[in-house]
Amino acid sequence: MSLSKLNKFLCYLVLILLSILCLFSFYILIVNSTRAHSEIQKGFSFTFGNFFGNNLKNVLGNKELPVVHGIANSLIISIATALLATYFSVLTAFSIHAYDFKFKKVAFSFIMMIMMVPPQVTALGFIRWMGKLDMVDSLLPLFLPSIASPIVFYFMISYMQSNLPKAIIEAARIDGSSEFRTFNQIVLPIMKPAIAVQAIFTFVSSWNNYFIPSLIIRSAENKTMPILIAQLRSADYLKFDMGQVYMLIFLAIIPILIVYIILSKYIVGGVAVGSVKE
Repeated sequence: MSLSKLNKFLCYLVLILLSILCLFSFYILIVNSTRAHSEIQKGFSFTFGNFFGNNLKNVLGNKELPVVHGIANSLIISIATALLATYFSVLTAFSIHAYDFKFKKVAFSFIMMIMMVPPQVTALGFIRWMGKLDMVDSLLPLFLPSIASPIVFYFMISYMQSNLPKAIIEAARIDGSSEFRTFNQIVLPIMKPAIAVQAIFTFVSSWNNYFIPSLIIRSAENKTMPILIAQLRSADYLKFDMGQVYMLIFLAIIPILIVYIILSKYIVGGVAVGSVKE
């Protein structure tokens, strides 16, 4: 076997092992969602159980867990967050990339400084502000702030600098296109791979977010899936059911898988920054 074939074989072997490690936890999750609480307590098993329907019925029938409302709330928040974060981040990146103004470098540096501030630092002030605006126990504070997403902005402007020649923008202006028409009909289609990649990451991040929603949400009908999972896991010993916990986690990952399958074809194009140069 030649050295090149050996290297290729080792690369594929490592990739296969990593894939198995990544998928193993999902397999165990699915297996445990089909087993009863007593069976899960006995230990690990590779075989599927016969309690999938019972676990699903118990989760959906649990009056203390509004699962359907939780899925709907998480979908509303995650979809709105992904749309707002990607659209306005591209819009901000377009303004920095396409225009020359006096404080351009200052504005860019300020956005980068905001990116370095962890959300835990501003959480207390944010909660107090929402209280003064009477927006506690509302879904709006969970997705409206995503309009300002420095991390998404940084990815968008990096992609834009490599894949959006300014000559295209100038040509559109010469043809009489307005700025918003240029942005919506020319810039957004070019940025589609980057938008899809960041939409996936933003959707998953918002879907799994527990910290801010746990501080904002009060009523049961507005709770999100992470809050419901934490609530079920913290139930007292007599009501604790591992089968329901695994089933609820299984239901929580289904929307993420659907979004990933729909948008995954754009990932390669989104990561391949630098394929077009001006």
